[in-house]
Amino acid sequence: MKIVQGDEVEWKRGLQHRGGTFHYRHLLEGKAGEPGNFHLGIGQQDGDFASPRHRHNFDQFRFQLEGTMKFDRNGKMEAGTLGFFPEGAAYGPQTSEGRSVTAVLQFGGASGNGYLSPKEVAAGTEELKKFGTFEGGVFRRNDDSEGRRNSDAYQAIWEHVHGRRMDYPKPRYRDPIMVDPQNYEWRPLAGMPGVSEKPLGTFTERQCGATLLKLPRGTSYRAGECSVYLVLAGSGIAHDAPYRPLTALHLEEGETTELVARDETELLRLVLPDLAGMAARAPAHVEAAE
Repeated sequence: MKIVQGDEVEWKRGLQHRGGTFHYRHLLEGKAGEPGNFHLGIGQQDGDFASPRHRHNFDQFRFQLEGTMKFDRNGKMEAGTLGFFPEGAAYGPQTSEGRSVTAVLQFGGASGNGYLSPKEVAAGTEELKKFGTFEGGVFRRNDDSEGRRNSDAYQAIWEHVHGRRMDYPKPRYRDPIMVDPQNYEWRPLAGMPGVSEKPLGTFTERQCGATLLKLPRGTSYRAGECSVYLVLAGSGIAHDAPYRPLTALHLEEGETTELVARDETELLRLVLPDLAGMAARAPAHVEAAE
């Protein structure tokens, strides 16, 4: 198990290949090059942040912590909203109504295309600046360099890192799925006295999913494997370490751990997909930037 105290992680500038001001806290990550690589972070967007309508070849969960994020025809995410953004499905354009804070888990999906780590993205961005510029989420290539003149910024980075054209997977869902947990009722969690849950959804044949959990003071919860947890409220002990709001945990296959609530606790559990049988990709041909 890995545990990170999110409120101790410094904010860093990120997403320079998009538009506007974006800072993030890096909390957890998987193994670069593996089909199931992932990244959990907390992003803070200012009112000038903008991202064009685009799509990815990986999946992502978003949980809105503060403010409102707008996705044009796909709707809004207000505080407390969960979104599942499936690979291959276009969304946006994306803008922020003032300051917005979102927990984002991005991970390799059922297509097996994997997920580039933030270091790989940063390195690819710097490499591509030799051949063009990033403007408003689009990479514009210089006239004297080879390749498509204009392409989505992330797509250009992915293709540079992998050395081949990106083929987007056919979307299993046509649009992002926005979930309002306030409209769910708390249900008792079997085998864990006092603990309640709101199962928010399970997606694709690879079974990634999201659940909210509530632990009254003094109750215990056994955290499950292949999952990422984010503490939304409350405090207590996870194994032998304290937890509090923005504490993040990652449990790999075969791992479990006990959480004991000192104060009423609310957790977001995000279950990573079962990608058994998928092969790892070859190492990236750009060096990861620190």
